[in-house]
Amino acid sequence: MPPPPLLQATGLTKRFGGQTLFEGLDLRLQPGELLALLGESGSGKSTLLNGLAALEPLDEGQVLLDGQDILRLDEAGQALLRRERLGFVFQAFHVLPHLTVRDNIGLPLLLQGRPDTTRVDHMLGAVGLAAHANHLPRQLSGGQLQRVAIARALVHRPALVLADEPTGNLDPRHADQMMQLLRQQLQEQGAACLLVTHSAHAAALADRRLRLDGGQLVDA
Repeated sequence: MPPPPLLQATGLTKRFGGQTLFEGLDLRLQPGELLALLGESGSGKSTLLNGLAALEPLDEGQVLLDGQDILRLDEAGQALLRRERLGFVFQAFHVLPHLTVRDNIGLPLLLQGRPDTTRVDHMLGAVGLAAHANHLPRQLSGGQLQRVAIARALVHRPALVLADEPTGNLDPRHADQMMQLLRQQLQEQGAACLLVTHSAHAAALADRRLRLDGGQLVDA
């Protein structure tokens, strides 16, 4: 008998004005699963990702993470859940410009009150940035910033990783390395990942592929 889903979302609906971006979406993620979400630009992929984490309000739906309804928590409860149980890779990176690479990666642990230099050093090595640990973001390339964002998303061992184009700024070699790292983290921790991507190569490495098309999720 398969384990219960780590993430179970039902009836997700988002409207903008008189337009419906998506309606009645159902989505499940099992522990250890990597799911790729494909779709044209503007189809609502990033909005769906943000809605799952209560970063953007949805008009209807339920999002259960290990049975806990994220959307029914108050703002403080949602913020705490995001801090402790979710890992994000944003398209725009959202690294803090005044913090070093090391401090940016270690920020989730610091916010949880459990700084761990050993874990941060491990992640620096895993993403190939040990030599850049004390650099500021302005000293890095786009690909290096992408790897900082990935390391920061994984450092606190989240239950669910939400990744928006995590390989979009990486060359093929580093893209493969980051996908392998992500896969390793999921398997070791029984976590799950929803990966929004335009990359056919990245999508091919996922366990399942869905496409958001015309406001509905279909197999890709």
